[in-house]
Amino acid sequence: MFFKQRTNEDASISYFFGCGGLGKGVAVDVLSGDEAWFMEEASRAGITITHVIDTHVHADHRSGGLALAQAAHAAYCLHESNEGRVNYAFERLRDGQTLDIGNVKIQVLHTPGHTPDSICLLVTDHRRGDAPWFVITGDTLFVGAVGRPDLGGHEREMASRLYDSLHARLLTLPDALEIFPAHQAGSVCGAGLSGKPCSTLGFEKRWNPALSMTREAFVDHVTGSIPPRPAGMDAIMRFNLGRAG
Repeated sequence: MFFKQRTNEDASISYFFGCGGLGKGVAVDVLSGDEAWFMEEASRAGITITHVIDTHVHADHRSGGLALAQAAHAAYCLHESNEGRVNYAFERLRDGQTLDIGNVKIQVLHTPGHTPDSICLLVTDHRRGDAPWFVITGDTLFVGAVGRPDLGGHEREMASRLYDSLHARLLTLPDALEIFPAHQAGSVCGAGLSGKPCSTLGFEKRWNPALSMTREAFVDHVTGSIPPRPAGMDAIMRFNLGRAG
């Protein structure tokens, strides 16, 4: 497997990984303006980008996912709940679905809470073994924190859904599993994020304060420490939904 983590000035993190042996790759949470970087990395490594995935429709930055997919002649993927919500064609991802990227397999986990369409990506490299290696957690779970639940409104309801996604979908996975989030310290997509760009589930269970709370305490915690809305959020959302102009 090859794996590249790209950190950006706005504290967001993108990913490019896949099967080097069979020359297939996936780009995740690409920022607008970074499309050329992904194309150059793919060309340098002799990789065909087969899928471009956004873990959710972002509210803090313009996505370059659709543009990259078009440039690479790849599938642009979102959770299926975005059908009828966005104004462009996309490949619908469903909970439990597995994407076959050569020796790399990606299982889609629907983890609503930050947004209704949020997904995490559970990744296995079968040349390494049959157990999952890492999970890309999007804005669901950060190092030291969790995603904010308020951007679409109904913050207490969404906070409760986030609690369920964390405890039923992610925290049941092996402690040794590495986690790679979509943001680090400096992002407004959560409160109290660490500056570290990765962790393990076991470390987060031990040290992430939000993960040891009761549901009621968790809901109070994440709705009581909401950062300001992302600058230009309305225009960003129009762009990412395909409604700009």
